[in-house]
Amino acid sequence: MGEKDASSTDAAWSGPTADRFENKAYSEYFDPCQEAAQKSIRCLHRNGGDREMCTDFFQAYRDCKEQWTNARKEARKKSSWFG
Repeated sequence: MGEKDASSTDAAWSGPTADRFENKAYSEYFDPCQEAAQKSIRCLHRNGGDREMCTDFFQAYRDCKEQWTNARKEARKKSSWFG
């Protein structure tokens, strides 16, 4: 994974994506890592289901989810009454 990939995942929780998450309806599901998930699925389709060929895409998705989860935890800490 290169620096370009890291900066693209940083964009997942800032700007329009973060705004959309913050302003979504309470019952609406929104996954900011959906693009990474779709890329990994497309890779599997392209490679006949060979997971070995798509490990970079899977790792990018895991990294995105981890960073998003950490960003949400930090946001909750900052908005906590007990923080």
